[in-house]
Amino acid sequence: MSEKSVKRYTVTAALPYVNGPKHIGHLAGAYIPSDVYARYLRLMGKDVVFICGSDEHGTAIPNQALKEGTTSKAIIDKYDALIRDCFHKLGMSFDIYHRTSEPIHHQTSQEIFLNLYNKGLFTEETSEQYFDEEANVFLADRYIVGTCPTCGHTNAYGDQCEKCGSTLSPRELINPRSTLSDKPPILKPTKHWYLPLENYEPWLREWILKSHQQDWKPNVYGQCKSWIEEGLQPRAMTRDLDWGIKVPLPDADGKVLYVWFDAPIGYISATRALFDEVHSGNLKFATPQRKFENVGKEDWKKYWQDEDTRLIHFIGKDNIVFHCIIFPVMLKATGEFIVPDNVPANEFMNLEDDKMSTSRGWSIEMHEYLEDFPDKPDVLRYALLTNLPEAKDSEFTWKDFQAKNNNELVAIFGNFVNRAVVLTQKYFEGRVPVQKDLSDLDKKALADLKDFPVKIAASIEAFRFREATANFIDLARTGNKYLAETEPWKLAKTDLDRVGTILNVSLQIAASLSIVGEPFLPFTSRKLKDLLGVSDLSWQQAGNADVLKAGTLLTEAPLLFEKIEDAVIEAQVKKLFDKKRTMELESQPANPAKAEVTFDEFSKMDIRIGKILKAERVEKSKKLLKLEVDTGIDKRTVMSGIAEHFSPEEVIGKQVTILVNLAPRKIMGVESQGMILMAEDKDGALKLVAPASDVTAGAGVR
Repeated sequence: MSEKSVKRYTVTAALPYVNGPKHIGHLAGAYIPSDVYARYLRLMGKDVVFICGSDEHGTAIPNQALKEGTTSKAIIDKYDALIRDCFHKLGMSFDIYHRTSEPIHHQTSQEIFLNLYNKGLFTEETSEQYFDEEANVFLADRYIVGTCPTCGHTNAYGDQCEKCGSTLSPRELINPRSTLSDKPPILKPTKHWYLPLENYEPWLREWILKSHQQDWKPNVYGQCKSWIEEGLQPRAMTRDLDWGIKVPLPDADGKVLYVWFDAPIGYISATRALFDEVHSGNLKFATPQRKFENVGKEDWKKYWQDEDTRLIHFIGKDNIVFHCIIFPVMLKATGEFIVPDNVPANEFMNLEDDKMSTSRGWSIEMHEYLEDFPDKPDVLRYALLTNLPEAKDSEFTWKDFQAKNNNELVAIFGNFVNRAVVLTQKYFEGRVPVQKDLSDLDKKALADLKDFPVKIAASIEAFRFREATANFIDLARTGNKYLAETEPWKLAKTDLDRVGTILNVSLQIAASLSIVGEPFLPFTSRKLKDLLGVSDLSWQQAGNADVLKAGTLLTEAPLLFEKIEDAVIEAQVKKLFDKKRTMELESQPANPAKAEVTFDEFSKMDIRIGKILKAERVEKSKKLLKLEVDTGIDKRTVMSGIAEHFSPEEVIGKQVTILVNLAPRKIMGVESQGMILMAEDKDGALKLVAPASDVTAGAGVR
């Protein structure tokens, strides 16, 4: 679409699935790039709505509810609140952050389903699917587990093995069983409504393969081309579930809309909700980033049905087929909606040389970052923007995060602004000095200043956000270089007018940084504007030599960024590895039970609570401690293999559980008269088994 014909923009960010917290890889995939783009459009004075919200249907929600022992409603409420709060603290400037559990979304999804149904565009097919006879329900893919035919993992899901990553179907699993009853399911016929994607192949070839070969990213275009050329197949748009949007047909009891049918419609229903709320003045989910004039409830249609609207979807690469083929086919088939002009999907961001995964504990969740770095949302935004996986997978490391903060934000951007403001306060009482005769260096700096907003804008409009961020920090480099070359601190005693001109030029650069930096670093931009005493400025003002007027009073110069020390980074790396290890241990099955014993056999064991009175290491042994234990019936010596886990000083005075009628035996020449009972964790660590509070020595354990 020609930029001249664009009247408005609809920008969407992938609806996060609220079955758990989201990590920084999700931020790099869809959310920070979309926020940069939307903020830029607003600064340019464009008519734009920026849409997002929680995706709250599908099988993973009730699965998570089962894991946490709660309800599906409790799960979506819990994680919607967590993700919503994280997005707010990270500066995501959505006009609305909606929920697909809201009535207006159910209504919109059912209306679109009926539109297609009434046109006869669905096919009805009956097929055999797994059914749990005990639970009396058909089983969605995630409700079936079994042995992976690829790697032999015994708990692979019906759609994917999370151990080897293979994509599966339920019928491929070996020894499948239901997650609801743990019983083998049976095959039973069921009817569903399918969207025959193959009927739209000619249109898709024309729309994508011919029209977007040049402007869509190669990774997006290539994946679409592969899907289309392999031949599209009918896709079921309904599921047998009790959690989701009910299929609005009389013969569809127990059936809901396929989550990938209703989820992208969430963009439309959220836009409807935005204009409903703005029109009524009751802002429940909407937080408009601009003032809407004379809004009508039906004005949302301009953003979804007007051919002069440019629709842009920001997503991760795993959602390309849904946003570029299935959802556009749905929109096209209704005959009412525009289709996306671009879908700038990113690849995946890895973490410390491994794939990021919440389920494996190898991730940095958004809320974890904010807990540890509550005052540094912009540092994370910058670190991710400089390393976005735009064309291929990229990698986040804590060391790179530290380097980007210390060597670029602190040493370049922050240092330049601080020097310019501090020198102005020192020599001109904090007021912007007058710009007088310009030297060649001044003219060169101002010429460069004028070029940067144009370059940054071109990169953003081409969805090259890494390049745009690099150009932004290069503008700060230009300011630093200019100060280093002009050295105003050396001229203060001999030529204050010259110093004033240098500082005026420097502050003009800082003012432009506050404008072009807003999409990337919104919190820092606001702080810088407050420091410079300017209100909100448009993108068109960036690069001008007179944004700041002479005489404007600057505030005190706070540091825009602070250095991050090695110890902080080392702690984060340790935390990451500790979390992964904990998750690995939790996922390991417990050792199988030993052979059965009778009650009479068990009752022969005399287990009591004792207290350790003395402890010492045993010469020539790494494992043994020699203990003196008060058993309540006597004081006796016990040799215990706990020296690798406890020092003698740690155990003296501790209460322990002791088997007192174990036959004595000599160990390292010392007769041991009992056994201290220990708990062995999955990682081999030993822990004392003791009562929660002190009891009398000799108390029996039953």
